[in-house]
Order: sequence, then C-alpha cells, then structure tokens
Amino acid sequence: MEFLLDYAGFLARTLTVLVAILVILVAIAALRSRSRHKGDGHLEVHKLNDFYKSLRESLEQAVLDKDRLKERRKAEAKAEKRRRKEGKEKSKIFVLDFDGDIRASATDKLRHEVTAVLSMASPQDEVVLRLESGGGLVHSYGLAASQLVRIRQAGVPLTVCVDKVAASGGYMMACIGERILSAPFAILGSIGVVAQLPNVHRLLKKHDIDFEVLTAGEYKRTLTVFGENTEKGREKFQEDLETTHELFKNFVAHYRPQLSIDEIATGEIWLGQSALEKRLVDELMTSDEYLAEKAGNAELFQLHYAEKKSLPERFGLGAALAVDRILLNWWERLNQSRYQ
Repeated sequence: MEFLLDYAGFLARTLTVLVAILVILVAIAALRSRSRHKGDGHLEVHKLNDFYKSLRESLEQAVLDKDRLKERRKAEAKAEKRRRKEGKEKSKIFVLDFDGDIRASATDKLRHEVTAVLSMASPQDEVVLRLESGGGLVHSYGLAASQLVRIRQAGVPLTVCVDKVAASGGYMMACIGERILSAPFAILGSIGVVAQLPNVHRLLKKHDIDFEVLTAGEYKRTLTVFGENTEKGREKFQEDLETTHELFKNFVAHYRPQLSIDEIATGEIWLGQSALEKRLVDELMTSDEYLAEKAGNAELFQLHYAEKKSLPERFGLGAALAVDRILLNWWERLNQSRYQ
C-alpha cells in the first residue's frame, strides 16, 4: 500500500512538471506567434494541365490499342512542335479557390493569392475563382470582395464559378466577376441583411436579477441580450440594417447593371436555372467543365497560399480556437439550414 502511495505521488509530481513545461512551451510559442509577421507562409502552384493530361492518358492507355495510342502521341508531339515553331504562346489562367465561412476567414489567403497573380497577370490572361459561400459578416465579406475588385481594376478578366452556393456575402463576391458560371442546382442570391439575437431580460427580471448597460452616446448600444430593449433602439437598429442593405444593393447593381435590382434584392435565393433567368448568372456550367475545356488552349495554374501553423495549433492546444470553431460551425449550420 505504501508503495502504491509513493508511486502515485511520483506520477503526480511528474505530471505536474510535464504540464508546467508544456505551459511554458505554449507561452513561448504564443509570444513568437504574436511577434511573427502575419501572412508568414508560402505560395503553392500546381499546373492543372498536367492533372487533366494524366486523366486522359490513363484512360487512353486502358482503352486504345498500342498502334492507335502511338499515333495519338505522335500527333500531339507534332502539334506541340508546330505551336512552338510558330511562336504561339498559350494564355494563362490562374485558378483560385474560396471556401467561405461566416467570417470569410479564407480572405487571409485570398489576398496573398491575388497579390501574387497581379504581379504577373496581363489583360490577355484570366483569373478563375471557384467560389463556395453562404455568406456571413458584412465587413468580412466586404474585405473579401475588395480583393476581387483589385483584379477587375487591374484589367485582368475575372470568371467566377459557383458549383454549390454563392449567397448573401458569397454573391457580393460573385457579382464582381465579368462572367458568373453556375451549376444547374447551385444556390444564388440572398441579397439582403439579417441580424438576430436573443433577449433574456424578462427571465432575469423574473428572478430579480438586474443587468445594467452604461453607454456614452445615444446609439452606442441599440439592442442588448440582457438589458431591456426599447422601441427607439429597435428602430435605430432596423435603420442601420436598411442602410447596409442599400449599400449591398448599390454594390451589386454597379457590377451587374443588367439586373433588375429591386426585383432580386429581396433576400430570396434561386437555383441555377432560375438564377440564369433572373440574370444573376451568365451561363450554366460547372467549374470542372469550364476548366477542362480551357485546358486545351491555355495554361492553367492553381494557386494556394499555405500559412504556417503555430506551435499551439500543431499540438492541438488552441483551446480558445477550438471553442471558437465549434461555435462558428454551430452558427453556420443554423444559418445555412435555410438552403437545405
């Protein structure tokens, strides 16, 4: 029994030391992470032509006999030699991906990818954005949209492909494209603004719990979760929503003048075919179809900015980040349930 107690004490002391060391390492990593220049990472570039070529060649080897395969390879080599001799350069297509959450977190990567593209892209080239987002925070998606505006301002053609959803803030981004391609059953639209929050004031009052909100400025806090909301506060909050909606409508109308903006800016959503009829999109086509078609006449480069992970993230000790992700996932499910 004495041995077991001693052993338990030894384990407890060892565990305490290990926890202390781990805390110190996390603290050091956190300090390094704060001091590290944001955006520290590297750009990964993959040539999609090689991917499509490998798919085709694998199928050809399985289907064609040796003589036909040999003929095809000769014809391809001959055509490539002729192209080089004539000095014809293929145009470049830069492929970007944006998978948006409620905070448009992918903007941090998008901004670096756009900067890289604009360092060498010309008006003869093209940027293709594969966009998937059900929207989120206005200011976050406003910044994401601004990154795409940089492409338009540089005179580089921008095509946006939507295979699943580009709604609300997602459509704010999509509308910047000179062309919007949509899969037949993709969801588009939701040009509106929504805000919702619970209020537990009556519950607190029932249990004789006071909650005070002190502000400097008449409209510093219009609605509150715990305090008693006033009609004046509600009116101001609604006014702010209307102002934001008007800005959203004007933004979309600027980049899609062919739209009947008052007709489509109702917060409604449409599937691809209906979105085409409403002129929310220009053509029904998946991103796979578009890129596979382009691969024959252009060089396709997929860009991905990979950020370095901090030590707490690598060891799974970012508890706050984990909780944050759980809450965001919960909110996204709630928010996107309207699309199901």
